[in-house]
Amino acid sequence: MSRWLRWTVPPAMIASLASPSVALQYMTVDQAQKAVFPDATQFVPAHVVYTPAQVAAIERQSGQKVRTRGEQVWRAQQGGTLLGFFIVDYVIGKHEVIDYAVGLSPDGRVKQVEILEYRESYGGEIANRDWRAQFIGKTRRDPLEVDRDIRNISGATLSSQHVTEGVKRILAIYDTCLR
Repeated sequence: MSRWLRWTVPPAMIASLASPSVALQYMTVDQAQKAVFPDATQFVPAHVVYTPAQVAAIERQSGQKVRTRGEQVWRAQQGGTLLGFFIVDYVIGKHEVIDYAVGLSPDGRVKQVEILEYRESYGGEIANRDWRAQFIGKTRRDPLEVDRDIRNISGATLSSQHVTEGVKRILAIYDTCLR
């Protein structure tokens, strides 16, 4: 075997086995804020840093582990009137991070869910409007479970499940920290 082949074949084989990396940015935070709250004249930062008691309450209510120290939250306002809360979060799909945002009405109902960035090589169907629309009107009292009140997406089972769990956690955050 020639020296050239010995040095080029192994890297070429490894490169051909590597799965392609996909990252689709559907919206920026600013774009999502305007999509969820088109009548808002301002988005006032109201970021939350959790206390240990809040972490325990969120985990108890949602059944989900809190893995961050806080949450990125904005108060959507029109003049001095609160239109709702805009919250940016992330979950792990199958292997990669999914950035998403949830708009909540002042009474804690889901107004809208937007996928900001999806990095998995398949399963991007969770960004489809019809799938995301299932969350509209949901509150902390709803089951929010895949195959119960949220449809599963074949080929995106873990992404469907983890975004659903994330929205459930966001609703517990509202109940614990924002209400």
